[in-house]
Amino acid sequence: MPEDLAESVWRPPGPGLLKRERTRVQLVQAAIKVFSARGYVDATMQEIAAVAAMTTATVYNHFKTKEEVAGGVALLLADTLCRRITASQQGVEEGARRMAIGVRRYIWLAEESPHWARMMLDVSVAAPQLLIEIRDYALADLRLGVRQKAFRIPNETAAMDLINGSVSQAMRTVAHGAAPAHHGRDVAVCVLRGLGMDWAEAKAMAHRPLPPFPPMRTPS
Repeated sequence: MPEDLAESVWRPPGPGLLKRERTRVQLVQAAIKVFSARGYVDATMQEIAAVAAMTTATVYNHFKTKEEVAGGVALLLADTLCRRITASQQGVEEGARRMAIGVRRYIWLAEESPHWARMMLDVSVAAPQLLIEIRDYALADLRLGVRQKAFRIPNETAAMDLINGSVSQAMRTVAHGAAPAHHGRDVAVCVLRGLGMDWAEAKAMAHRPLPPFPPMRTPS
């Protein structure tokens, strides 16, 4: 995973957490390593336990099934990605610009780390809450763009299907090495066009440089 995101994922559990909560975080982090290396389908609870240096019984004490583990992974990944992307959008007041940044960042992840992107897509099938968590952030930017009259949509559900479907498929295309150069930027243009922007505005917005991720705050 790119360094700007990995620091959040692998951050040790905070000292203020109860032991059970710390153990759960460590198991989720171990599961991410196993899912990334083996794929979600082939991963086992025994492998997660081994990577976490815990017993299989400990894993089952926190997660009854592999699907529940995937749910924990989904929440950690969604929280990390959404918080870091949102942090990079500080000071950006245009809903369309924020949408373009979000679209491009997920596709950028697939460019930077294809196996991580494939793992995320696998987990999103087993644990739909990953997309549900991410959806709230995209929905806020969509509504902002509508209020600012940059977007013209028939309804929010159709618009969100356009956004989620386009980004998920673009991540797959990139992760499997089938995308041309500047695919994230071009997909962002298509998404903005689909949300009602005219060609020149959508292209100008999507072609603006991505803002950097701000430095991580050191826990107090």
